[in-house]
Amino acid sequence: MSLWGKRDDMVIHKVTPYNAEPPPDALLDQITPLESFYGRNHGPIPQMDAASWRLRVEGLVDRPLELSMEELQRRFPERNVVATLQCAGNRRADLMEFRDIPGQEPWGPGATSTARWSGVRLADVLAEAGLQAEAAHIAFTGTDVSQEANPPQPFGASIPAAKATSSEVILAWAMNDQALPTAHGAPLRVVVPGWIGARSVKWLQRITAQAEPTDNYFQTGYSVLPPEADPHKAKPGDGITLGPIALHCAILRPDKGAQLPSGPTEVTGFAFAGDDRTVARVDVSSDGGSTWTHADLDAPESPWTWQHWRATLTLLAGETELIARAWDSNGAVQPESAATVWNPRGYANNSWARQYVTCHP
Repeated sequence: MSLWGKRDDMVIHKVTPYNAEPPPDALLDQITPLESFYGRNHGPIPQMDAASWRLRVEGLVDRPLELSMEELQRRFPERNVVATLQCAGNRRADLMEFRDIPGQEPWGPGATSTARWSGVRLADVLAEAGLQAEAAHIAFTGTDVSQEANPPQPFGASIPAAKATSSEVILAWAMNDQALPTAHGAPLRVVVPGWIGARSVKWLQRITAQAEPTDNYFQTGYSVLPPEADPHKAKPGDGITLGPIALHCAILRPDKGAQLPSGPTEVTGFAFAGDDRTVARVDVSSDGGSTWTHADLDAPESPWTWQHWRATLTLLAGETELIARAWDSNGAVQPESAATVWNPRGYANNSWARQYVTCHP
């Protein structure tokens, strides 16, 4: 194992802050092993003392709380949810092939993973605190401090109270039936299924009920700007603040640039609809979209997870572009081209998945 207990072949985009993704074929399991789970951070990973750690719940509540881990585990029933987390910059490298995005990590399809999370429902904790009617947003503040903000500040985010009080959002202390690893937010993190990973704040120390979204740098920092915008001069409100994950899919096997024998070839990948939608169909093509093969599609492990798919295509000798597109339960389909979704921060790429391979007779 390499840094932070991860597999040796992780694609490390940056050591500090630690940003790394597994190779694509490490994502073929429904549940991602801890050593393969991607890492996305904006500051150094903090080492926290679980014994002295406390969670504060404050703001527009009737009864502010300060809870130790022992109190959190004793006072509230334990819940579990299987959920896929995904960085908003997943598949940014595909956007960079269309047009460069300076200063951003070139994430492939591996900035997404699925785990079984254990903890308590955020809704139960908010009910204990007595959420007031004016509380329209729930803000989270972590312990990790990022130098990207000026001045530096802890990473934070907020979600609407309606999402925060839904049954799937939990405060997690375990991951795949093991204690939450330091690299993934120990002793406690938020898990917001169906939403971009940036809203699932790690190393959680404060929950604040408030009337407006948080003014934390990373709340509006995770937004889609118009193509002509300068991200260094953007102001809050200039972009579309990201929440639910956009429908997309990725090809996991064969690898990009693979050398293959011509003939029948199995193509596999995953698709994810985000929010409370599911994937209804995945189509795969090897002739530029002139013809499509409907892939076999797995049912989701839970309403909040990716779905794996597979299709067998007959590939001819020469270079071939494999294409995959997904449809969701609302009838929406992915946009065809990265050119249509390119943006200067490289977020939310949900264009068709494309992969070149070379086949030999």
